[in-house]
Amino acid sequence: MADVRFLLTGDTSVCVEFGNEISEPINAQIRAFNIALSKSDIPGIVETVPTYRSLMVHYDPEVIRYALLMDKLKGLLGQLDKITIPPSEVLEIPVLYGGEEMGPDLKFVAEHAGKTEKEVIKIHTSTEYLIYMLGFTPGFTYLGGMDEAIATPRLKTPRVKIPAGSVGIAGSQTGVYPIDSPGGWQLIGRTPVRMYDAGRATPILPQAGQYIKFYAIDQAEFDKIAAQEAAEGYQVKRHPRKKEGGT
Repeated sequence: MADVRFLLTGDTSVCVEFGNEISEPINAQIRAFNIALSKSDIPGIVETVPTYRSLMVHYDPEVIRYALLMDKLKGLLGQLDKITIPPSEVLEIPVLYGGEEMGPDLKFVAEHAGKTEKEVIKIHTSTEYLIYMLGFTPGFTYLGGMDEAIATPRLKTPRVKIPAGSVGIAGSQTGVYPIDSPGGWQLIGRTPVRMYDAGRATPILPQAGQYIKFYAIDQAEFDKIAAQEAAEGYQVKRHPRKKEGGT
């Protein structure tokens, strides 16, 4: 793996960079390296954070020195072909598309793409999107795999507040706002599912390496799921992802 670079990013962290592009093969290398690291006996590892094309490794320099850590991390590279990456899990996320309240920009996205709103919804719900990384706000998903046919520029003027659960498009990316926050993405719908809930045992629902599959719902179903979330919590449907060409 000649393309792998180890970059010092401070006195307690190292960035392991696997390439210069966003792709599923590079993501698979990141996942394999993270698994190998978790199974290793390297002391002093505090946390790992996957990104689009790298893995940030936070460590305790009082437990392990930088030079020794580098030797051990580089030694893991030769083990990656022996790592079995478990099947990815697909989270099925319901979305109420369109409307002035839920998806005020769906009409613009359709016009920009030269398609009808129904066609945009069909395209947006036809893909399983890989969660490359989380960031920006707790639980914000950076997804890959959106069809270029519905790629749309960001808003010229960002909104001051976007409601939690809003599903948006920005350029060739799509994602879900997990909490109320400012943002400039084109909003095409909203999910009643809480992607982030500080009161849950696991506050952040999505995890890097999983996939998201959106599906369209109506107002009645939105209200039903929202009520379940407010009461005991809604259980998102999940299933193992099938490999391309496999079962």
